[in-house]
Amino acid sequence: MNLFRLLFPQKDPQYIKHTYKIPDTISWKIVLNNKGLVATSEELPGLVTNANDPEELLEIINDAVLEYFDVPKIESDYIFDKLNIQGQGTVLLRQVKNKNSMPRLLVTTSRNNNV
Repeated sequence: MNLFRLLFPQKDPQYIKHTYKIPDTISWKIVLNNKGLVATSEELPGLVTNANDPEELLEIINDAVLEYFDVPKIESDYIFDKLNIQGQGTVLLRQVKNKNSMPRLLVTTSRNNNV
């Protein structure tokens, strides 16, 4: 977490979704190409975003959706804390608090072993 979020705390993701009429779930088409992962959604025409890996993709998708729905940066950094990649695993966004530092967001990946 940075100084900005210390001064302006993240608002509840459910509040943000309700206020800005953001769907609770969004289906994504994720394609791997030579530059990384590209995500698009038929539910959000014109939204295209890309990332180097699944962990970065969750952060980038959050940012893209917030921009798509014109959510001011002062209100939120994320609204989705999980990205299910069908048959491949789950990417989770969680807040970590260290005793000697400010809270920060951490992205973790779990993979399905039965693929």
